[in-house]
Amino acid sequence: MEDLKDQLAEVIRAYHQKGWSPATSTNYSFRSAANPNVIVVSKSGIDKSVFSAADFMEVNMLGQVLPAFEGIRPSAETLIHCKLYQLFPEMMCIVHSHSVYSVLQSMKKQEAVELSGYEVLKGFEGIKTHETTVHLPIFDNTQDMPAFAAVLEQGKARLTVPAFIMRQHGTYAWGRNLFEAKRHLETAEYLFEVDWKFSN
Repeated sequence: MEDLKDQLAEVIRAYHQKGWSPATSTNYSFRSAANPNVIVVSKSGIDKSVFSAADFMEVNMLGQVLPAFEGIRPSAETLIHCKLYQLFPEMMCIVHSHSVYSVLQSMKKQEAVELSGYEVLKGFEGIKTHETTVHLPIFDNTQDMPAFAAVLEQGKARLTVPAFIMRQHGTYAWGRNLFEAKRHLETAEYLFEVDWKFSN
């Protein structure tokens, strides 16, 4: 588990350099292989340019802080992670971004970003050809995390690829491991940028 903390921390610092995780924004997690009911999640308020393995903490599947980390605050959006792991039990890692292009897309589109014909669509699990159309859903942003978790549950059928946008906020993506989660986020972000530049 320590190796995975180091690997994800490295990804977080890289995303900061790309401009996807400015200041203390964004949150990340993975489930413990030894106990999948334990979620290792980023602590709140950590500068992502210097994020390290020590900046993770543990919560249960309800987002409750485990005793060893009592008094430490997890990311404010921890319940999003909990709900995604509940909805997709095979998934083991979640990554997040606050990229410029996901925010811009969400300000222009109402329900979803429609992506068609791009080769990089094959970066999403299960897609084998560019000759397809993906609707990547947009959910309205809120500070009420229990309410947003309920929206995700109600909107599960819209999650046809492992990613979505929170409006004027950023992108969440997930996978069965860090490699897959990272691939899904980077696929989405690349396509948001290309599609925005083509459309505008």
